[in-house]
Amino acid sequence: MTTPTLLTLLRIGLIPVMVIVFFLPYTWSGIAAALVFSLGAITDWLDGYLARRLGQTSAFGAFLDPVADKLMVAVALVLIVKDMPTVWTAVPAAVIIGREITVSALREWMAELGKSATVAVNMLGKIKTTCQITALIMLLFKYPLFSLPIIAIGHVMLYLAAALTLWSMVLYMKKAWPVLRF
Repeated sequence: MTTPTLLTLLRIGLIPVMVIVFFLPYTWSGIAAALVFSLGAITDWLDGYLARRLGQTSAFGAFLDPVADKLMVAVALVLIVKDMPTVWTAVPAAVIIGREITVSALREWMAELGKSATVAVNMLGKIKTTCQITALIMLLFKYPLFSLPIIAIGHVMLYLAAALTLWSMVLYMKKAWPVLRF
């Protein structure tokens, strides 16, 4: 059990903590949920950094890390839609979750064919993830900060993340299309 893998498991363990904190009947529960989510985002960066830096990559870690990321993001999106149940929140949430399922299935299928490098993570995915994490932190936080309308900025970032999500999915599908054609 490596340190990066332990950090990934911690991120998974933070998911129920985030949910419980989110539903606490206090005005600060959204702020606390945003902090828990932020801690999860930090562990995501840190586990990847440590795995590369310390040479502690493993097949289990390579499998578990993206699962932990997708679980944390999907649960945060569900909480946000529950808190702000409008079409303006639900549509980008559905796009992001749908894309994650689609691209995960595509990567798994391409790996079975020995073509996983075709759909490897790229820089657009990292930009998308940054927008997504920023949006989710803001939408969980909810309160104005330094007179900034955090919810409005969070929604803009969520739409930007959804657009980047669709764009990256199209790029992955284009790369995989020669294999997907029937």
